[in-house]
Amino acid sequence: MPGSTTLGPGHGVDVIEHADAQRLVTVLHEMGLLLQMPGPNRLTDAQVSVLCGHEVHHRDEFTEWVMRLARELGMKVAA
Repeated sequence: MPGSTTLGPGHGVDVIEHADAQRLVTVLHEMGLLLQMPGPNRLTDAQVSVLCGHEVHHRDEFTEWVMRLARELGMKVAA
């Protein structure tokens, strides 16, 4: 939580605590499911637009990006 990350010279994250990385994997995975699922719990196009910085978005492309991040981070956390 606060103070669990270290920003590098280019303001990129150099370090994140293991517990926070695990939590982030879960959040990204759950967000991916909310993007994909049908029904009332699915994220709306308006919500996806906000998550994409109000830029034109493609739900499928954004969903794949979120799920890929969850997988890649999940593999690093498990290693």
